[in-house]
Amino acid sequence: MLKWKNYRAEVKKRVGDLRQFAPEAFKGYLALATSGEKAAHIDGKTRELISLAVAVTTRCDGCIAGHVEAALAQGATREEIGEALGVAIAMNAGAALVYSARAMDCVDEMSSPA
Repeated sequence: MLKWKNYRAEVKKRVGDLRQFAPEAFKGYLALATSGEKAAHIDGKTRELISLAVAVTTRCDGCIAGHVEAALAQGATREEIGEALGVAIAMNAGAALVYSARAMDCVDEMSSPA
């Protein structure tokens, strides 16, 4: 499918490049993206599993790569990620099934040693 680690690095670079053209939009995005870190009732792993399920339903490869990386860093297991993707499939049927396959491909590559 994709070389997810390379893709993630390229997305991060390109997003960094875009920052210079729309600094206020980027600042607003960062405020939204980091607002969940201040949540009092949902832990980081749960937030990342939800985010990954949403990434699949919105068909965003960059989001999949970022949230797989973050979910793994928060201690999510392959099985927990698979169950979260099951929720996305239930909510978004066929498209989520295909993107869940992509997300699991990303999990396999991101969780393997460099």
